[in-house]
Amino acid sequence: MVRLVLTAILLVLVTACGSIGLLPTSELVQKAIALGLEQTQQKLSQQLDLDFQGFEIKRLSITQEQPLTIENLPAFHVRGTYDLIVKLPKRRLTQPQQAFDVYLQIQQEGKTWRLLLPEKGSKDSQSIWRSYLIQ
Repeated sequence: MVRLVLTAILLVLVTACGSIGLLPTSELVQKAIALGLEQTQQKLSQQLDLDFQGFEIKRLSITQEQPLTIENLPAFHVRGTYDLIVKLPKRRLTQPQQAFDVYLQIQQEGKTWRLLLPEKGSKDSQSIWRSYLIQ
């Protein structure tokens, strides 16, 4: 009986420490998409002199989560779709079924995640990544 209890406890501990607990959640993916959209929105606002008043992400659907390693840390390549609502001064613009393709990396301590964006134009075989903390 003691052996059975110890085996059960060990199994729970091993499962809790496994990669299952380190999968990106829908909330995390939504925050990562929002972070990328905010950067794009800021650039567009400056270049086109537009008055964006924010956006909403709705109906997030994750279709693929591929585990991989980037810079010796565990990461995920996550794909799917979402509905985007852009808020403008006099109207709301809805863009359904927007595809997303993001790279998320859990940090060494296992508490924080970062959005990784591949640097455009890196010519060598190793990609250069820009990293942004997801809060």
